[in-house]
Amino acid sequence: MSQWLTLFNKEMLEMSRNFKWIWVPIVFILLAVQEPIVQYYLPEIINSLGDLPEGAVIKLPVPSAAEVLMAILGQFNVLGVLIIVLTSMGIIAGERKSGVAALILVKPVSYFSYITAKWASAMLLLWVSYFAGYIFSYYYVVVLFEAVSFSVFLQSFFMNGIWLSFVLTITIFLNSLFRSPGAVGFLSITAILLINMCSSLFVKWFKWSPALLTGYTNQFLLYGEFPREAFPALTLAIISIIVLLLWCVRIFRQKELA
Repeated sequence: MSQWLTLFNKEMLEMSRNFKWIWVPIVFILLAVQEPIVQYYLPEIINSLGDLPEGAVIKLPVPSAAEVLMAILGQFNVLGVLIIVLTSMGIIAGERKSGVAALILVKPVSYFSYITAKWASAMLLLWVSYFAGYIFSYYYVVVLFEAVSFSVFLQSFFMNGIWLSFVLTITIFLNSLFRSPGAVGFLSITAILLINMCSSLFVKWFKWSPALLTGYTNQFLLYGEFPREAFPALTLAIISIIVLLLWCVRIFRQKELA
């Protein structure tokens, strides 16, 4: 356990030196906060652009708090996913390419500890940044639109967060296969797009897909309850995260021993 904590502290220190603990939460906050502010002031923004006929009045329907929260989660599931991939695509591949991984593993360091410490540190950064962004946006939604139950906030936060964790785990897994961070990033985005595409096109066969967690979260925000398929999808996502992580350790061990 002390070995794992040492590796985990090393990752935390490295992320601090790279300022990830500053810029990643800030980016998540900016992604989330701009959505409710823009939606609230959109009529004023359009009027300020000018070139409208004299006497023209723009009246846009005021979105509900649920719709604004859905739009915020949409930002996380597009730009947020891109940030997750960019910040983690070199977490193992970069050290393998530079030879740092070989230097660390020369010592009596467990492959399992090495991989899981990196995964845990990246996961902590993800959840802290995601929570910071979502809680700030929740405040603006309540102030600018209408009150939303905090339990609704927490449930939607957790359900969508599992999908983001799945995305991160895919990227970590691909780190064990390739030495090039660029290849890891490209293939991670490709894999995520394929999973999303198949889940959207073939809902009948992929109704338990982790990619549909975002849609199930949106349904919960709109109607106040999750569909029946949400919890099997959540369970499958958690199982997939564990399997991918264990598989990542096995592949990494084989490649390094080879």
